[in-house]
Amino acid sequence: MAMVRLQKFLSEAGACSRRKGEAHILAGNVAVNGNVVVTLGTKVDPDTDVVHLNGVPVGKPDHLVYVMLNKPEGIVASCEHRGEPVVTDLVDLPQRLFPVGRLDKDSTGLLLMTNDGRIHHRLSHPSFDHEKEYDVTVQWPLADQALAAMEKGMPLSGVMTRPARVRRISGNRFRIVLMEGKNRQIRRMVKKAGNRVVRLHRIRVADLKLGNLGKGSWRHLRPGELRQLLKLLQLTG
Repeated sequence: MAMVRLQKFLSEAGACSRRKGEAHILAGNVAVNGNVVVTLGTKVDPDTDVVHLNGVPVGKPDHLVYVMLNKPEGIVASCEHRGEPVVTDLVDLPQRLFPVGRLDKDSTGLLLMTNDGRIHHRLSHPSFDHEKEYDVTVQWPLADQALAAMEKGMPLSGVMTRPARVRRISGNRFRIVLMEGKNRQIRRMVKKAGNRVVRLHRIRVADLKLGNLGKGSWRHLRPGELRQLLKLLQLTG
């Protein structure tokens, strides 16, 4: 098999995301064939090299799992976060899963979890233009001009957000569709418009819809959903 970058191997093995893998490598948490590796450009042979993360062997999963979770508020969308509950605590499966994309602690809604590392990069990177839809409630009624500014794009920390689709539901509630995922982006956009988010609920990622899945509940993706997702991401499964 062709050599692959170590952080990609960790991601595709379902151990962590690529970004987290890079952090683990730089922190000296990864060993290849018994030797600690701290260089991000290091490549490994998935068929012959033995990789450990924090002393635990890492290999490609024998069984790929795809789970949809309705994340409650107060839960961190991470595999581990010292002193706080994390989303992996909510899914009772033997496989080591990791969350795909951001959904901050106070937000709720659709979170995809999997041990298929290919999914994370394809759904999280803005270059692939996959939509994420949110139902947002704010503290005070928003003016049409504020919604128009979010739709057109607005500067956050000196960087313009990409154009979005925005639809008003009521005076202080709207739906917004993003094709990027800057840190706490919607909350920052609303704050810049002089308001405050009181509820942020993700209802769709790409073609996956949350539907009536209960808060804190999870389910495996249905076969049709998985086929459509892999097709959309140009993956063979």
